[in-house]
Amino acid sequence: MVHTREEEKEDKYIAYLESKLGWRKGGRRTNNYGKGGDDGLDDLLQDLESMEKSVFSHSKDISETASGGNDAVDREGLSAEQSDEDEGWDGIGDSAGDLPLPDEQNDSVLDESRYVPPHLRNREASAHGDTEAQFKLTRQLKGLLNRMSEQNIASITDGVEEIYRNHRRHDVTSSITTLIVEGISAHSMLLDSYVVLHAAFVSALHKLIGVEFAAYFVQNVVATYERHFADLKNDLHTTIAQPDTEQSHVAGDTLGKECSNLIILLSELYNFQVISCVLVYDVIRGLLDGELTEFQVELLLKITRNSGPQLRQDDPTALKSIIQMVHSKLPSQANAMSSRTRFMVETLTNLKNNKLKRNAGATPGGEAVERLKKFLAGLSKKRHVLAHEPLRVSLDDLHSAESKGKWWLVGAAWGGDPLVDHQESRREAIAKVEADVLSENALQKLARKQGMNTEIRRGIFVVLMSSEDYVDAQERLSQLKLTEVQQREIIRVILHCCGNEKAYNPYYTLVGQQLCRMSHSHKITLQFCLWDFLRDMGETNVGGAEIIKNLGEDAGFDVKSISSTRIKNIARAYGWWIAKDCCTLAILKPVDFTVLQPQSRTFLKELLTQIFISTQVSTPLLSRNPKDLPKGHNRGPLEEVFMKATRVQTLVIGLVYFIGDVFKGDMIEDDGFLKWAAQVARDTLRTGMDVVAGL
Repeated sequence: MVHTREEEKEDKYIAYLESKLGWRKGGRRTNNYGKGGDDGLDDLLQDLESMEKSVFSHSKDISETASGGNDAVDREGLSAEQSDEDEGWDGIGDSAGDLPLPDEQNDSVLDESRYVPPHLRNREASAHGDTEAQFKLTRQLKGLLNRMSEQNIASITDGVEEIYRNHRRHDVTSSITTLIVEGISAHSMLLDSYVVLHAAFVSALHKLIGVEFAAYFVQNVVATYERHFADLKNDLHTTIAQPDTEQSHVAGDTLGKECSNLIILLSELYNFQVISCVLVYDVIRGLLDGELTEFQVELLLKITRNSGPQLRQDDPTALKSIIQMVHSKLPSQANAMSSRTRFMVETLTNLKNNKLKRNAGATPGGEAVERLKKFLAGLSKKRHVLAHEPLRVSLDDLHSAESKGKWWLVGAAWGGDPLVDHQESRREAIAKVEADVLSENALQKLARKQGMNTEIRRGIFVVLMSSEDYVDAQERLSQLKLTEVQQREIIRVILHCCGNEKAYNPYYTLVGQQLCRMSHSHKITLQFCLWDFLRDMGETNVGGAEIIKNLGEDAGFDVKSISSTRIKNIARAYGWWIAKDCCTLAILKPVDFTVLQPQSRTFLKELLTQIFISTQVSTPLLSRNPKDLPKGHNRGPLEEVFMKATRVQTLVIGLVYFIGDVFKGDMIEDDGFLKWAAQVARDTLRTGMDVVAGL
């Protein structure tokens, strides 16, 4: 039979479909077709088979009732036909038996096609631990950090950058933060160079990865430090409560090492410009909150030693407020102050006065810091840097990050209103300036009433009256642009104000003490001012020949008469200064103790009494009540003061005579302490005079 082209194309298409369905030309299907019934035709064929069986049974009933002679023939024909059909539809039963039930099939389809959000896809894996990818990431980062050194820090940084490109940024940031913070805080003994290296690595990632990394890292470090610091206080109470147990001795050796290591990490992050001085000062204020313990002093020393000069350079005003906080705590702990605390106070004072220099070898890891700073500076020149400034976040910002947001991150939510805060702070600053101006004008008028007849004296008076305490006064007086001659007016104004007080005010005494610690020239001024005061009381022979010749010139204040209150106030001030080594008893060498004016005699008796008392106390006494006199008798400081006077033999003779004359047993109100002190002073002077004479 001849087929047209269209019929041939149709036959080929039918053959193609049969091959796809798994049919052969003989009418049989291949065995490997229909696994699972993917084409859906098995259901159709199964229904056809059931319909065929029902039709067959129905025709059978009809044939049995209609005729019985042809039963055998019809049964054979039907059997043969059915066998042929069964032979042609081989495999349907097997395929139909493998089909799932309708409900099971629907469930499986729904499970596979249902949408699962990304954050829920790994919930089951996260519940049992990190995923395998997270484990591999952590292991890879740990290997890089373990191999890191000063020599290969650049290549390690490049490797971490590559990891950032291949993984989610948050996973890498959190893994690095966890590894570094746990590695530093978990060690009881840790070299500072190890912390310096990791701080420089964090600074490099801050520049290359962005501020998001530094913000996450710093917040984690501060939170870990605060948690360990809170635990430390509880552990200290436990250790103190059980001092003799073996566990307490073991804990005492390793107590607070986590806080110590994290404090070093924070200070080095500040040195490498990851954080600003704002956060460091907040941490220092937290250490000064409450009682100043030995461990808190140790942490303060670590910050001062590692970052002190940089802190002073960035914000000297905040440093001054910190030092004032320290000094305010010292009087309450004067009796229990340890040598470590005194060293910390001395270090802070030297830092404030710019006497604490940080060179390369002064601190542990100092040379490494300088080398790594050069590496970071070169990094900014060679690579594209994303962060140029340190994070200026405060401790309050970190604490309120969950409620207000993170203003230091671009695109992060922020619940505050910076414009309103700025306007409010500006109004407060303006109000403070206006109040200061009004106060200064009032003080200028008061200075004129007090006899401050020059602009310099009025300026010094305003500083003394407007300062917060004696430390603040000394700092502000040192900042006045005065010449060497003009600086002499400071002591004169202090003595004038001290004498004019109705009751003794130790504020002026402590200001003078601070000034003498800073400059030796103020000690010389104290000597000349005392001579001027003695001449005002009638001791005309006191002073040099040139001074005596020019007695007619009034270079001081206009003081018509000297009251008893003024005499006592000046005597108490000089008694404290002599006892605390601001000046010595040698300033009395021009005094003739055998011929004294009545006021001079009263002044010198009060002066020696205050010297006796001041050598036994750490703070000036406000009254002369016998109940306030020292109960303990310490010979050492008293002997040291009077031993310095033995270099001038005439002074020793005069003091021995005067002490024996005015401190007789029947002339002393308190026959306990003053009698003992006078006897110690006379014995010291006599012993020293014998030694000097023997030389």
